Amino acid sequence: MAVYLGLFAFAFLAATLLPGGSEIGLAALLTSGEHSIILLIAFATVGNVLGSVVNWILGRYFNHLQNRSWYPIKPEQMHRAEKWYRKYGRWSLLASWVPIIGDPLTLISGVLREPLISFLILVTIAKLTRYLVVAALVLQII
Repeated sequence: MAVYLGLFAFAFLAATLLPGGSEIGLAALLTSGEHSIILLIAFATVGNVLGSVVNWILGRYFNHLQNRSWYPIKPEQMHRAEKWYRKYGRWSLLASWVPIIGDPLTLISGVLREPLISFLILVTIAKLTRYLVVAALVLQII
């Protein structure tokens, strides 16, 4: 169980404050062949989605703190993500898995008052799909 919780924590942090590639952690665990594929994907997905919810909350309720040094999104990332979000609307959340722009998109969706239910549905689809693709690629290589 510790392996799954570790992957959950890594995926959670990768979606919030720390840069990180949770895909690498998932791939490493998949190649070991010692753990349930379904549980690995589930824990990574739930952790990453909940990390994105933290970004949504930061945007929704704490955006006035964006000039603080600890705030996870840089102003230029915010501007790029806001432009993207305004152009494509909530559907841009399907790109929430994309490095560099994904985390700011989840934060901007909070700033722009995206309802939590549509946020959760779209971000879960995006994050789950990414982990399924990673698993398919890794398992095909093995």
